Amino acid sequence: MWGIIIALISGALMSLQGVFNTEVTKQTSIWVSAGWVQVTAFIMCIVMWFFSGREPIAGIFAVRPWYMLAGGIMGALITYTVIKSMGTLGPAQAALIIVVAQIIVAYAIEVFGLFGVDKAGFEWKKLLGAAVAIAGIIIFKR
Repeated sequence: MWGIIIALISGALMSLQGVFNTEVTKQTSIWVSAGWVQVTAFIMCIVMWFFSGREPIAGIFAVRPWYMLAGGIMGALITYTVIKSMGTLGPAQAALIIVVAQIIVAYAIEVFGLFGVDKAGFEWKKLLGAAVAIAGIIIFKR
């Protein structure tokens, strides 16, 4: 149950962040806005690190494979693409398409066992669920 609550909070925060970042972009620029997001996220991480376990920072150099450290680069690109999509499509449609894309990519990662994730068997009902979500986007757009 706790995982569901956290996921709901995450989704709500992503939608709010997208709206906020889009407005900041209107008043500044895309890279100023995206940079602000990354800098303030870094500051928040430092603050939270002080209030949590304080694991050694040097542990980052032990991460293998190295490409797993690309999350920050992806974070900047996510910020950019969310801002652009919300500015173009509006918050509701952008969020809907973003979530469906997340579902499809996450399912592919599970089915193929990519990036160290335990491989899950393919299920037609999950593919059908993704197709229904895509149909929902089409209905929502019209």
